[in-house]
Amino acid sequence: MSLIVEPDDGIGPILSAINKAKTGIDIGIFRLDRGDVAKALHAAVARGVPVRTLIAHTNRGGDKRLRKLEQNLLKTGASVRRTDDDLRRYHNKIMIVDRARLYVLGFNYTALDVDKSRSFGLVTKKRILVREAIKLFEADSLRQPYSAGPKAFIVSPVNARERLAIFLRGARKQLLVYDPKLTDPMMIRILHERRAAGVSVRILGTLGKSGAGLTAEKFPGRRLHVRAIVRDGRQAFMGSQGLRKLELDGRREVGVIVTDPKVVSRMAAVFESDWALTDRAKQDIADAKKDGKTVAKIEAAAAAEVKAEVVARSEAKAEAKVEAKVEAKAEEKAEAKVAKVEAKEAKVEAKEAKVEAKAEKKEAKVEAKAEKKEAKAEAKAEKKEAKAEAKAEAKAEEKVEARAEEKAEAKAEAKAEAKAEAKVEAKAEAKAEKKEAKAEAKEAKVEAKAELKAEKKAEKKADEASGQKN
Repeated sequence: MSLIVEPDDGIGPILSAINKAKTGIDIGIFRLDRGDVAKALHAAVARGVPVRTLIAHTNRGGDKRLRKLEQNLLKTGASVRRTDDDLRRYHNKIMIVDRARLYVLGFNYTALDVDKSRSFGLVTKKRILVREAIKLFEADSLRQPYSAGPKAFIVSPVNARERLAIFLRGARKQLLVYDPKLTDPMMIRILHERRAAGVSVRILGTLGKSGAGLTAEKFPGRRLHVRAIVRDGRQAFMGSQGLRKLELDGRREVGVIVTDPKVVSRMAAVFESDWALTDRAKQDIADAKKDGKTVAKIEAAAAAEVKAEVVARSEAKAEAKVEAKVEAKAEEKAEAKVAKVEAKEAKVEAKEAKVEAKAEKKEAKVEAKAEKKEAKAEAKAEKKEAKAEAKAEAKAEEKVEARAEEKAEAKAEAKAEAKAEAKVEAKAEAKAEKKEAKAEAKEAKVEAKAELKAEKKAEKKADEASGQKN
């Protein structure tokens, strides 16, 4: 798992993912004005990688802007689908590469978000999260209902309010919050409860009126475009939904809860570096310096007074010695009391840490078991599906072969019939020709006989004529 930090990391990690894709890219796009991203998608399609894009049914720019986005994506060769219109907006930003790597982003594919805004992106190969993202993408693409999956996969409006409320209530020491508009009454109430319980709560962003009393500062940079929470330096949430009613209950938003130490520590470090630039942090530093000078001045005055007192009471050495002894004893007693309190606090902290570790271990065990069970079920389903596919293919092949055989037999029969018909026709023709020849011979014979008869008759006539003349 890794963390993308904007504007520090730029668009490089996204372009690299698209350029390395081999079998497919599924990407949800709310806004896109970067030519390098469009070019990378076009190149992916050109090398034979199927690219499926999902865009919202509406956005702030209206249908004209949406149509332009749709046309630009179609020019890349990607397939484009629009979401359903059942929610106010589909605002999630996820990308799945080769069905093996998931990108959950807080930023759009725009120059403003990437180059000039504080934002985050999470990259994971965790199978349970990748599978759930694929399930969500398919459901939204086909406009089908989606049901919540793993606890770490946060989807608005399905399970975001419930899961984020539990996440906030689980804080024991510290909550660091990035949120452009933290206004949800329920979430603000939970933050107040955590603060009352001794949890340090700091917020970068704007806070609703009911948040009075919580420590919040305006983001010191140019623009804040991320929703993230770091809890106790050990867990973190990052996504497209903030602690605002519309984002929790009325729009499609996606986020994840992570425990990866490197990701959590980097997110916390970025928060601290941003916090150090706020007016409150600068004032705290100035106050600390001022307090330091005042303490030094008081200590100097006290030292002068002690010196004067020692000089003035040099003759009362015995009394000073007694007083020093009493003071030393009191200090020793106070130190012992402080040490006892500290030991008690350390014991309580150790106990809490133990309980927390046990709970986390149990949770991790349950999650691992669930993952194992899901993986097993998936493998079984895949095996069953492969078997069914093989059976269907074999059946289809048998059908094709049977059809080919039938076709060949029909062809052979037709050929035999044609041959038989040709033979019959030839025989009939030969018989007819023979009959015709016979008839012609008979006719010729009759004609020859008639001619012979005519000749004899002519000769007889000639003979008779010759006899008469004589």
